[in-house]
Amino acid sequence: MPRSSAGSQPVSRALVAVAVLALSACSAATSTSGPSAGRTLVVDTSFNLKTVDPGREFEPTGQLVDKALYETLLTFQGGDVTKPVPGLASSYEQSPDGRTLTLHLRRGARFADGSAVTTDDVVFSLKRVIALKGNPSFLLDGVTVGKTDASTVTLVSRKANPALPLILPNPALGILSAKAVRAHGGSATSTDGAEKYLNTTSAGSGPYTLSSLDISTQVVLTKNAKYTGPATPAYDKVVIRNVQAPTQKPNVLRGDSQIALDLAADQVTGLGGGLKVDSGPSADVIFLLLNRNTEVSSTTANAKFVEAVRKGIDYQGLLALAGRGSVQPAGIIPSPFLGALPASRAAARDLAGAKAALKASGITGPSVTLGYAGDLTVDGLSVQTLAERLQAQLKEVGITVALAPASTSTELDDYRKGKEESGLWYWGPDYPDPSDYLAFLPGNLVGLRAGWKADADPALTALGDKAATTIDDTTRKALYERIQTRMNADSPFIPLVQPSRNTVYAASVTGVAYHPVWTIDVAALGAE
Repeated sequence: MPRSSAGSQPVSRALVAVAVLALSACSAATSTSGPSAGRTLVVDTSFNLKTVDPGREFEPTGQLVDKALYETLLTFQGGDVTKPVPGLASSYEQSPDGRTLTLHLRRGARFADGSAVTTDDVVFSLKRVIALKGNPSFLLDGVTVGKTDASTVTLVSRKANPALPLILPNPALGILSAKAVRAHGGSATSTDGAEKYLNTTSAGSGPYTLSSLDISTQVVLTKNAKYTGPATPAYDKVVIRNVQAPTQKPNVLRGDSQIALDLAADQVTGLGGGLKVDSGPSADVIFLLLNRNTEVSSTTANAKFVEAVRKGIDYQGLLALAGRGSVQPAGIIPSPFLGALPASRAAARDLAGAKAALKASGITGPSVTLGYAGDLTVDGLSVQTLAERLQAQLKEVGITVALAPASTSTELDDYRKGKEESGLWYWGPDYPDPSDYLAFLPGNLVGLRAGWKADADPALTALGDKAATTIDDTTRKALYERIQTRMNADSPFIPLVQPSRNTVYAASVTGVAYHPVWTIDVAALGAE
């Protein structure tokens, strides 16, 4: 998630998740334990939340909330990330050249105030995202939005954009009532002033409406009586609470909450109390960055030194640290997505080869500084603990790693500006398509943070340009595999681990499915 950045560049949905003050277990949120109390759902998660204005939010908790408040033109079924399904659009067609996407609106859709959803609302909402130049604006880069007729909207991309149908389900592209937003200072311009309103009252057609929002404590959602979507939500109210992981476990065991979203693998082992646990690899890829800019470090810019690091890492040891359900990504694209390299292609430790590469580098007794956010956890995995493990592993190669943890906000600044000699970060998907990972190529967003300039590898850049505009999935898959194979041989990035994602929930809750963009869809949950 991705794209944390300075200035007007997009900010990561997941990258800046940090620990915040936990609510106590005696939170005022309604509990639903017992067979007669199935109307309120309590979800515990560690908040990363700034706003629920769809045009401005791009944090994990904001995505979870806006998925419930706003409908998007297309969506995904359950945890599927491969094929978009109808949302506000009942159907769509993409032109053979991949530039034009035509969407036909579902009949009878209504906003929470009872007014009809129109193509004018769709055009307004998407143009507003573009005009705000906020965190999610890049999702529609190069896209022109237009109304074809009373039931049809057309999106035209400057270049072929095969990923667009997979981008549209992002909750940041939720459709708002143009009339309501304009009445409260909103516009499809950079001067829009509707955020305060949208943080108090939802203006969408989703299954829930916003009852209250406190970005540091909890969000309360109420079932939308005017919702006309495919299924009526099972819960009348959903309370999403800001709770740190250590407190989430006793809460869900006692029945104070029904879902806990941030427990690590070791916390869910042997979990009883009538609870269910869904575990599996997340789509978050933790990676090591070695800066190519010689002005930052001549050591990490040395290709043989990078080879020594790549061969010296004990990847299986990192998996053991991450726990059950974690996997080693074979490339920068995570395992669930098109173009991911097969597990058989993943790197393995070669300690002798690492020492030989270090000798060939000509660097004697190298020491590098590793920057990372010491307060950051990724799917329950402590980045601090991971950094310490890497330090010990590379010491066996003959490389001294000086750990330099800082707060997330402080270290992000150095990372964004390309100042880190080496860095430990992760990328969560903005949308489930391999084109989201072209950011790692030379001259692109993350590539530049690693000092990988645009002219560093013209052949790789050409591969990326071709992959971004190729329509056929078979060809796309092959191109992205070639890109990662080349990156694994020579790039500033070393993919390390996809931590497990553990969702713990009461036996009374059904339909739980992890999704890499919005975590869970609370409106799709059932109650027994």
